Amino acid sequence: MILRSHIKNKVLNTLFPEKCPVCNENSSDHKTAPICTVCWNSIQPYEGPRCNRCGLPLNSDSSIICGECIKDEPAYRSVRTFGLYKGPLKKAINLLKYHNMKRLSKPLSEIILRMEIPQVDAVIPVPLYKDRLRQREFNQSALLAKFTARKSGASLIVDCLVKVKDTMPQVGLSSRDRRKNLRNAFGVENKELIEGKVILLLDDVITTGATVRECSRVLKKAGAGNIYVIGLAHGTRD
Repeated sequence: MILRSHIKNKVLNTLFPEKCPVCNENSSDHKTAPICTVCWNSIQPYEGPRCNRCGLPLNSDSSIICGECIKDEPAYRSVRTFGLYKGPLKKAINLLKYHNMKRLSKPLSEIILRMEIPQVDAVIPVPLYKDRLRQREFNQSALLAKFTARKSGASLIVDCLVKVKDTMPQVGLSSRDRRKNLRNAFGVENKELIEGKVILLLDDVITTGATVRECSRVLKKAGAGNIYVIGLAHGTRD
């Protein structure tokens, strides 16, 4: 198997040579190409202090819950992400998300599976609005959720949580404005699919957490049991 993989990589690298967008060296493993093996292996988990509820990286380990979660308790039980949204991890996510490199969804899902995933009944991806989905042709979170559900033994549910309202891009908005922007942007169909079930809500990047907060709120209102949120990377709040 190892020999077969080595031969496959050699053939593909000869026919389709690629430069790593991080270090500009030749990519050697087609599985993670165009990101080279060295840069891919440099993707490491964030091990600094974080809020036990929303997963926000904190400046000090003297607190375990951030002020926002104390002030406004979210509907989910916890948020966990693998790393910070920077370096090779950021590059890999953006290649998947904006450059149609769907083949990276599998190795990125394997990164998610390196985390401790709670026992759940179903995995639900954060949805895209129909026009955005039509434009992009795929939902990157749904691709990640497919592999995660398959490996964890949970059901994949993609016809329940829906985005019912188009919203302005979240980039550049403050935490408060992001939450206002997303208010009532999501809905739940086929409620019987989630009633009483423990849910793993999956997103690729979590910044302020406004999106997963709103998704969790409507899922809980529709009758879901405990909700856990998991993602690849955590950004920083404004």
